[in-house]
Amino acid sequence: MQIGPYNIEGGVVLAPMAGVTDVPFRRICLRRGASLVVGEMVSSKAGLRATDMTMRRLACDAQDRLPTVQLLGADPSEMASAAQAAVEFGAKIIDINFGCPARMVCGKACGSAIMREPQLAQSIMQSVVQAVNVPVTVKMRTGWDEQSKNAPLLAKMAQDAGLSAVTVHGRTRAQRFSGAVSLSDIAAVVHAVTIPVIANGDIDGPPAALAAVRTSGAAGVMVGRAARGNPWIFQRIRAVFEGHPDPGEPTLDDRCQTVFEHLEEHLRYWSEQGRQERFAVHSFRMHLRPYLREAADADASGQAQRMLDEIVRIEEAERLKENLETFFSSLRETN
Repeated sequence: MQIGPYNIEGGVVLAPMAGVTDVPFRRICLRRGASLVVGEMVSSKAGLRATDMTMRRLACDAQDRLPTVQLLGADPSEMASAAQAAVEFGAKIIDINFGCPARMVCGKACGSAIMREPQLAQSIMQSVVQAVNVPVTVKMRTGWDEQSKNAPLLAKMAQDAGLSAVTVHGRTRAQRFSGAVSLSDIAAVVHAVTIPVIANGDIDGPPAALAAVRTSGAAGVMVGRAARGNPWIFQRIRAVFEGHPDPGEPTLDDRCQTVFEHLEEHLRYWSEQGRQERFAVHSFRMHLRPYLREAADADASGQAQRMLDEIVRIEEAERLKENLETFFSSLRETN
């Protein structure tokens, strides 16, 4: 898959997820096979540009060869200015958010709400492309609702504006994250443009990824929620895309190694950001349950689940590590 001058080998992309796809998690996903990782969305509002959160999300990771920043906004000039700021921070690709279904975002006429105003969408895309000299992409839904599925129109506008790729979540904004993903709607976008189209929505493993590209003709897939606690999904999908057998679920040792690797990255990163250890341990909880839930559920005795309930209440890093060691040792003894 080609995005501007960049060859995205493997065609498996990590979706931007607010509060989830921070630098440590993106690093883990890259090491486990992700072809491209998109950071948490950044508001283009000038008044928010100097906040710690915005500055942190604009900052690009030196370990990422293709830092990708997603921008959210409804004002063409603000979006252009924010794109320039992102490039100054090191972004190699700019992604425009026309897909977020959150009420708070759509209530401000941003995200997927922009799809109801095609001319505004076109103006935003043109302004961003003209403002920067890096590839620009856009992520969208199939439309606002069943009566207004205009993703093919907006994708054609994106291509005409000079964008390099389009990602389509195969649901309308009205569906949010419920109901079936429509691969035929993604296929309609593929047929409307010649730039790469990336399929998104319910890509939860190799079978779903293969079905998405075979049915829609998409150039690649974007994985969102299914990557939480499961960064191995990227190498598994890449393997089947390349014609190899699915490597399957990680072993217990693989899971243990990845959890500790991610935890160390997380603690180090937030320490470098000037945050206290307690904050880092608290914020890692969002990853702990997804990582450990399956292993805990498989323990019929219930002991692993009780240990997990204790682990997610720990507030000290060293104690957390000790309890994680005990958790995995206990699972090894029962397997």
